[in-house]
Amino acid sequence: MILVDVDGVSARRPERPLFEDLRLTIATGDRIGVVGMNGAGKSTLLGIVAGDVEPAQGAVRHRRGLRLAHLGQRPDLGTGTVLEVVGEGWQAAAAAERLGLGPLMARPVAELSGGQAKRTALAQALASDSDLLVLDEPTNHLDLDGILWLEDHLASRSGALVLVTHDRAFLDRVTTRTVALDRSGWSLHEGGYRAWLAAEAEREARQHKAEASRRILARQELAWLQRGARARRRKPRSRLVAARRVVEPGRFPVDVRASGLGLDTLGSPRLGRRVVELADVSFGYAGGPPLFEHVDLQLDRRSRLGVIGANGSGKSTLLDLMAGRLRPDLGSVLRGSTVAVGYLDQQGRALDPRLRAREVLTGPDTGPDDSVTALMERFWFDHDAQMAPVATLSGGERRRLELLAVLAQRPNVLLLDEPTNDLDLPTLRALEDFLEGFAGALVTVSHDRAFLERVVEHVVAVEGGRLELVAGGDAVWQRGRGPAHTQGGPGPLRRRQAPAGAGPRDPSPSTLRYRLAGIERELGELQAERDRLQVRLIDARRDHRALAELGEELAAVDRRLADAEERWLDIGSRLEAVERGPGTAAVDG
Repeated sequence: MILVDVDGVSARRPERPLFEDLRLTIATGDRIGVVGMNGAGKSTLLGIVAGDVEPAQGAVRHRRGLRLAHLGQRPDLGTGTVLEVVGEGWQAAAAAERLGLGPLMARPVAELSGGQAKRTALAQALASDSDLLVLDEPTNHLDLDGILWLEDHLASRSGALVLVTHDRAFLDRVTTRTVALDRSGWSLHEGGYRAWLAAEAEREARQHKAEASRRILARQELAWLQRGARARRRKPRSRLVAARRVVEPGRFPVDVRASGLGLDTLGSPRLGRRVVELADVSFGYAGGPPLFEHVDLQLDRRSRLGVIGANGSGKSTLLDLMAGRLRPDLGSVLRGSTVAVGYLDQQGRALDPRLRAREVLTGPDTGPDDSVTALMERFWFDHDAQMAPVATLSGGERRRLELLAVLAQRPNVLLLDEPTNDLDLPTLRALEDFLEGFAGALVTVSHDRAFLERVVEHVVAVEGGRLELVAGGDAVWQRGRGPAHTQGGPGPLRRRQAPAGAGPRDPSPSTLRYRLAGIERELGELQAERDRLQVRLIDARRDHRALAELGEELAAVDRRLADAEERWLDIGSRLEAVERGPGTAAVDG
């Protein structure tokens, strides 16, 4: 059944068009991912599909009675508490719990942080009984458990889905069609992220082959044009000049997005022997329990450390302590005299919306600076983007500008808090290339599994008031699906021995969350079966025998639903009790 028909729509920004004559049909069961560079119009397209943005041209037709839920980049929650916004019922309770909103249900939405507001809006969208979900960066501000749960939840939904996300593993798991937006237009591909990537690689290979053939023909043409007076007389001078432009290096058009960020030219001061050391550090915010206790951690000049953990576990606080923004309650944080910290936090810099993008780096009262212009061009800010007001930049362009401002300080220790949020896929891949060769120490908080696998050597989990070393590779991917996998060996941390005679432990929060996810999948399947039986009851309203049989089946499904809901409530209560309990043994290094 067709839900939305996008018929020849166009959209533009003040300085340039975004896309033109885009045509897309969304039917029941479609799972469409939208990819493209920052500023290409991905969020605009989602707004047009949802009916919240008016296209410059074309029409969008929604099926009569369509139930649509839209998660925007900056959702407006209105007023009331989190509970009032998300709603009641087991679907709403399940979404809120899995997205880490349990302790916030009574809080007014006006008091939420940006990340909490985004998770509240996501829970609201997931709890709605919608035919079509339109989600813009739904994994932003989610911990790994939440991302894995959302993958499973969306993969099991029967309704249609349109989403934008930078999380490549997530995109490949939940989508089956891909809309790609770029400067040359738009295209529609069958398959998820991997299929689109393969198609892009094939397209680029064809372009390179065509370009090579074109240049060979141009060289032949130029040689023939230059063979002698008779040949030259038969060809206009303009033809000769045009042929030279094709052949001469640097004279033919180059796709700026294919040239890389050029970050390796920035350089950074050399690090001394001491970098950052945390010795027996404990910290907690006033009025609350300690986030972690007795933590020892040491970075060397080439440390590549990833940090994962549930929302609120203290990941960002750990980076604030390393950067000197916070002081520990106990213990010490030592930084070497040669350390130059570059810190990209989740909120980023407070960019003045009245400034132009270039003025963020030069200041509003400074004239043109060729070095700044060249640097911004390496970050794919062309002249129009450099002169664009900050207020008109997309979320991804702002994040890229914030990253540029950090790297332009030439740091030798990088602290990156969720750096992949809002970045487009080409920027993300280029950033990974840069970080692989970065001549300094790196600590990054991230739940982007592909990013962690690419750029870090060790991963620590902040959990239960301690830091725990996590095995790399699949262990990071599966962290939210069961008990933590740990490893010893060299690295920034080592496990302390458990006390002699320690008794059996309660199931870990990860284990309970895994069980909870299984019950939630069961609830979804049972609810879908109940809906199918109710439709059959309506169709069989004149067949008394069929009505009796269907009534018995429906009663059995209702009993199984009630049993599953009881088990869900029991596991949820046990999880809440475990999370309120005392922390486990600490880890030092």
